[in-house]
Amino acid sequence: MSNYADPANTMVLETTQGTVAIEMKPDVAPNHVARIKTLVREGFYDGIVFHRVVDGFMAQTGCPDGRGTGGSGQNLAAEFNDTPHVRGTASMARAQSPNSADSQFFICFADASFLNKQYTAWGQVIEGMEHMDKLKKGPDGVPITDPDKIVKATIAGDAEA
Repeated sequence: MSNYADPANTMVLETTQGTVAIEMKPDVAPNHVARIKTLVREGFYDGIVFHRVVDGFMAQTGCPDGRGTGGSGQNLAAEFNDTPHVRGTASMARAQSPNSADSQFFICFADASFLNKQYTAWGQVIEGMEHMDKLKKGPDGVPITDPDKIVKATIAGDAEA
């Protein structure tokens, strides 16, 4: 039995720094949550690095080439919502086009209200934010040497099935 209130909507990231649990919000970003669940179940995020980690801002992951330039090949229409970008918010990375989010996402280290309603927030870290804080950081735009990674991503409820 899971310790999470909604295991079917809880993504668990086993990272090189420890376990991080994210409560996903299908009520505010149903298409993004559904796509992330599909990618998790396909093993897409397993072994993917945190390629952009900016102290006091956010940690970004989900790029298969580890540089922030790739994705799964399926862009998603924006689902901008009223969820504030605060410490622990999980949100989709995107290019200039609002409808360019794919597999990359970021987790905020601090309040980033300037991102509100411009990026699709889809979850909130409910456990393990202290492990996110330990990720190797680098200057924005500079590749991180030997970056931390997601060892394995799962949906908590799948373990109970």
